[in-house]
Amino acid sequence: MKVLISVDIEGVAGVFHPEQTRAGNAEYEQARRWMTREADAAAQGAFDGGATQVWINDSHGGFRNLMPDLLDQRARLVLGKPRTLGMMAGLEASPEMVFMIGYHARAQSRGILAHTINSAAFARVTLDGEEVGEAGLYGALAEERGARVALLTGDDVFGAETLPAFPGARFLCVKTAHGHSSGVTETPAAACEAIRLAARETIEAAASDRHPRRSATTAHRCELRAQTSAFADLFCQWPALERIDAVTLAFDAPSAEHVVRILNCLSAMSFMLR
Repeated sequence: MKVLISVDIEGVAGVFHPEQTRAGNAEYEQARRWMTREADAAAQGAFDGGATQVWINDSHGGFRNLMPDLLDQRARLVLGKPRTLGMMAGLEASPEMVFMIGYHARAQSRGILAHTINSAAFARVTLDGEEVGEAGLYGALAEERGARVALLTGDDVFGAETLPAFPGARFLCVKTAHGHSSGVTETPAAACEAIRLAARETIEAAASDRHPRRSATTAHRCELRAQTSAFADLFCQWPALERIDAVTLAFDAPSAEHVVRILNCLSAMSFMLR
């Protein structure tokens, strides 16, 4: 059993403020340690349950937040950018399962630190008419590559909006949102203990009830609402994009991978206007 663990920071227990997600301050250093501990708990739980190989993908910001010396030595790490598959780099090794640890709710929801890919530039993303966040986009990519999204952790808003897209997945709530930057959280130690148990049980259940691997590349239509018309002006310099209105654009893509890659390129372009 091969497992890919994709780890973000906004959904980690104890993380509530943007300062905790940005390098260069003491609060971030503490938060990245909590992020690393949750990643390690998921990896240890996967191995406890019988996983034979585990990849841990650092999926936040510059993709170099995890502290390798605090992680299970049996795991392999995916660090740094740019990378073609973004938050799902590691799918190249054909894992059977994906764990999304420390994920957050989509843009303009009431989740803690909610956003979709780029909070400064992207206000809303829809895929084939359904509003999605990072989990929805990258989950579609995982399934396209034949990997099943099996475990999700984050706040209650993230769980409520994401679980319907992945029937059979397990969700572990580590904090409850009261607003964008407030709520109630498990302690980091309690969250890690629960994540390790959930990861182990997820692998054990899969071993006794193996799901057939399914992979299919499907064309998609993606619609993006930019935060300002200036961002839409910039993005629509790309000839393949269609302008819908002052702040909305759309594009067709032959696969979920192409959707993710285009959105990540637009996110990178957005830095021209900052």
